[in-house]
Amino acid sequence: MKGLTTKKELSPEQREELLRTLHVGFEKNMNRHEGLEWTKVKARLEANPEKLWSLSEMERTGGEPDLVGHDKKTGEYIFFDCSPESPKGRRSLCYDREALDSRKENKPKNSAVDMAAAMGIELLTEEQYRELQKLGDFDTKTSSWLKAPADVRKLGGAIFGDLRFGRVFVYHNGAESYYAARAFRGSLRV
Repeated sequence: MKGLTTKKELSPEQREELLRTLHVGFEKNMNRHEGLEWTKVKARLEANPEKLWSLSEMERTGGEPDLVGHDKKTGEYIFFDCSPESPKGRRSLCYDREALDSRKENKPKNSAVDMAAAMGIELLTEEQYRELQKLGDFDTKTSSWLKAPADVRKLGGAIFGDLRFGRVFVYHNGAESYYAARAFRGSLRV
């Protein structure tokens, strides 16, 4: 049908506003991406409108996405949610669809895995979360679901991380649990 599109794209105004926001964050937090040039990052973002849309979803839900790395093999830039606490627009979610479907009552509105997929991003792995924590202090009052290892998930569990007492802790929980102070952090490769 003419006029209908399944692509997730931003209007020119939204695109420019997001690029301005990302540029301000880039300049403000140079310690996260030393040696990388904004002009090259911006060009890559402009060439990938669906990835730009995903970054806008990260921003819209409170993730404050920022550039944290560059994969020299693929040329991709790596963005993580860098909000000080877990993103407010993604809290009170259980881990995945299976966990959501298993709840008979008091179901959360969504799951972290489903929401991340809809946004076009991936949950941070435990390794990525530990790398993020080297860039600052994140989740000192909240926690974030992390990508659960297959063996943990198979047994009904999931993992989450936080920063307490100056240390990164990774814990386990039933995948069907959800808390007002737990969201998820995502990553995006552009």
